[in-house]
Amino acid sequence: MYNKTVMDHFRNPRNVGVIEDADGVGEVGNPLCGDMMTIYLKIKDEHIEEIKFQTFGCGSAIAVSSMITEIARGKSLAEAKQLTNKDVAAALEGLPKNKLHCSNLGADALQLAIQDYEDKLAGVKRPQPIRKEKHEHSHGQKCYCPYCDIEIQADITFCDACQSSLEDEH
Repeated sequence: MYNKTVMDHFRNPRNVGVIEDADGVGEVGNPLCGDMMTIYLKIKDEHIEEIKFQTFGCGSAIAVSSMITEIARGKSLAEAKQLTNKDVAAALEGLPKNKLHCSNLGADALQLAIQDYEDKLAGVKRPQPIRKEKHEHSHGQKCYCPYCDIEIQADITFCDACQSSLEDEH
């Protein structure tokens, strides 16, 4: 299911961690439905000097986080703004079709971190999003098991695939 490049970035992720005094932070996903990804940036001379990530999610989400940090490190902000989910998937030499949404998360988190940095420079304070409903989906209207990432019905309390209890909202 996964190729060698994806497995390498999953088993040996690069740039894991937090930058405490980050210049920009981008967070995407929803912990209730599965993948959560946060990208931290340190910028020097309009280039990404340091980049780290924290990801809660499936193997693909971790591999995507690792790869996007490798691709973006050292790039100018203008170059990093051009990075897309297709770039991430191509660098990973492909992802299974049902995991392509993970590459969107990586590219989106990077773009949000850059936007956060630029907003801080401009003195713009954006309000934090307020979740209006308890059950949100970060990747369409489908729901996924937070443990094994297979598609499930929104109202179930047990995942038959991985035998996990889903008593808390997913």
